[in-house]
Amino acid sequence: MCGISKLALVYDVKGVDFIIMPETGRIRVAKDKAELVKSLTSADGGTGPFQTFADVIVFAAALGVKYKKRIPLGEISKREPAPIRLEVFAVSGYDILIKLIALTETQDIIILSPQEEEYEKQRNGIFEEYANGGLEILQNELRGAVDYSERILLFLSYERANNQKEDEEFDLTKFLS
Repeated sequence: MCGISKLALVYDVKGVDFIIMPETGRIRVAKDKAELVKSLTSADGGTGPFQTFADVIVFAAALGVKYKKRIPLGEISKREPAPIRLEVFAVSGYDILIKLIALTETQDIIILSPQEEEYEKQRNGIFEEYANGGLEILQNELRGAVDYSERILLFLSYERANNQKEDEEFDLTKFLS
């Protein structure tokens, strides 16, 4: 049973082992942000800048972290988008971001423990709240926009220009010991 979770069930059917893992969790979206998430994807004929719901949620979480905006979810969207399986995030490598955000927030390495379901729930909760905060920022920035892709690009360009200006300023505090 090397490498298999303690929670896994192993069945031997005619000499073949089948491993059944319990559901490892899902990332949820607040009901009041569900329409925004749907409109930001290009799935089902949409014109949004992101291909999947997971892409939208990850971008929103990064935005929430940047602006230190963490908002509890409240009521959860049950469909479109339904809670997204963690495997969807893992396939794209986004599981690392979920862990990094949780580690940065808690400053405790134990949050990365793969054995404890409690820590997984805590990691997911932190990620969901930052994503919800980022979605609120996007909601405000995109209000009245016809083309979300163009507006997001303008928003990111503005942020980039602002960061470059801050970097260019001469700061005497660098020389203080």
